[in-house]
Amino acid sequence: MRIGDKDKAVLNLLRENARATTTELASKLGLSRSTVQKRLERLEDTGVIEGYTVQLSSAYMDQEIKAHVSITVEPRMTNEIITVMTKMQGVRAIYSVSGPYDLICEVAALSVRELDAVIDDIIEITGVERTVSSVILSTRLKR
Repeated sequence: MRIGDKDKAVLNLLRENARATTTELASKLGLSRSTVQKRLERLEDTGVIEGYTVQLSSAYMDQEIKAHVSITVEPRMTNEIITVMTKMQGVRAIYSVSGPYDLICEVAALSVRELDAVIDDIIEITGVERTVSSVILSTRLKR
């Protein structure tokens, strides 16, 4: 889907604050509230905007211990493994990647013990052949 500059501006403002009202967006963009509302509805209807979410504060997120888990899977088992991982507490994201691994999973927990348990649970999934974990020490940039 192609979107124009005004739609991009709406999306950028929503990235900064997904709770902004249409009136606030309209004021910042120099558009009428009804124009912004129609743009939002069109972006939602066409699937550009799939939903709105909560962005947790850095103070809260700093409590979590996060890791990237690189995963090698048995051939043709990827979908089943992803289905199982999707239901696991602590799994934040799953990426299909090229290279020596098949998947990279981002996991988070409030203690090293919990993080270790999540990684152990991933290793136990039928079809997972190998994992390599890297604990994230700090986030230098997130957009």
